[in-house]
Amino acid sequence: MKHATFDFDANVTAFAGAQTYLPALDLSLVNSTLQGAVDALLLPGKRKAFFINAHCCNVMHRDRAYMKAVRCADVLLPDGIGVELAAKMTGQRLAGNLNGSDLIPALLAQAAKAGKSVYLFGGTPGTADAAAATLIQRIPDLQVAGTRDGFAGAQNTDAVIADINASGAHIVLVALGVPLQENWIDQHAHKLDAQLVTGVGAALDFLAGNVSRAPVWVRRARSEWIWRLAQEPRRLARRYLAGNLTFLARAGMATLRRVSAASAMRRTLDVTVAGSACVALAPVLALTAIAIKADSPGPVLFKQTRIGHNGQPFTIFKFRSMVQDAKARRAALLATSDRDGICFKSKSDPRITKVGKVIRRLSIDELPQILNVLRGDMAIVGPRPALPDEVAAYPARAMQRLSVKQGITGMWQVSGRADIAFDEMIDMDLTYARSRTIMLDLTLIARTFRAVLSGRGAH
Repeated sequence: MKHATFDFDANVTAFAGAQTYLPALDLSLVNSTLQGAVDALLLPGKRKAFFINAHCCNVMHRDRAYMKAVRCADVLLPDGIGVELAAKMTGQRLAGNLNGSDLIPALLAQAAKAGKSVYLFGGTPGTADAAAATLIQRIPDLQVAGTRDGFAGAQNTDAVIADINASGAHIVLVALGVPLQENWIDQHAHKLDAQLVTGVGAALDFLAGNVSRAPVWVRRARSEWIWRLAQEPRRLARRYLAGNLTFLARAGMATLRRVSAASAMRRTLDVTVAGSACVALAPVLALTAIAIKADSPGPVLFKQTRIGHNGQPFTIFKFRSMVQDAKARRAALLATSDRDGICFKSKSDPRITKVGKVIRRLSIDELPQILNVLRGDMAIVGPRPALPDEVAAYPARAMQRLSVKQGITGMWQVSGRADIAFDEMIDMDLTYARSRTIMLDLTLIARTFRAVLSGRGAH
């Protein structure tokens, strides 16, 4: 059975609203969780998807054909800690590490539920077959339309294309190694009927058991490259040691060339202030944590999704100042808000704990956000990050406050905080976004201390 073909140019990519441009790489990469990426990859349409890691960027630097292939891809997926570090050089944060070894099984599990089939092309003789057997064992409903090795089976390109199309596969996984797989896809994907064609590197080797994956705790520590280096030191030493250093040096130089002096100074200010605060306020942070734990059941830190720069969601950290079920009780209290407009604030909020009232009065509850600053999610100075449902209700004019990185303190925070009406808060934030300078940031930081001591609007 043949499937309808789609024009790449006419395909409106599902990732249009979930990409982040990284100046260090001069590439736009998907900024999504693994599940979000899987959902989007399986939407109707025809697309080429490539994984991008530090090694890929090094190869791209010296291989023009590969660079062209990468820039012509519909979807670029960030893979590995190197790309994450490149993002952090400009204060950006990627939502997920979308490596093929994790994403491909998840993708195929969801594809199986939708009745989509897969074709495995590449690897040494027998690798694709072994990988297919593993996948069928893990995903019983998966339809493997066909397999073909990347050696003798790849010699006749016309035969490969004819076999893939005759199989009726919806998804084609190409495992010929970087850059051969991407160059092959770039040259031949338009001849394939499959909806999704992607290069998967060593993913088939992992599935076939040719190479063992690192333990889960190593992967969570973002150190799987060390595990692989230990397994194959002679083959991978140059890639992971010299290669990673070369990549970071090149990414750093690219960042310096593309980022304005003001942006670099502002990031330096953020890191300096946040780092100094971590050290100077360590006793306060420790005592606050102890008090919260003694006062009420629940975690010390409160984590919540907020909307940051250019509408990107991130997890904000605060000291917990409310009872554990505060979120469930919020809807019933919306009518008691003391502030006009979208953002909810109430002086008599019954969800606030005894310790919570004190740390809110002194703004101590916001201190864990220095971690957000160090991670690059926030700045020291900027508009306060809002909840997703608040942003969804913003008038068009208010969306402009997302044009700069959200901050711990800012113009409205030093002018009355919760006593400021929503429309007035937006006016202040937009004024800051249009006229911000390093000197203004320093002034607002200084005024923050006075605002904290006065306690005006803090509840």
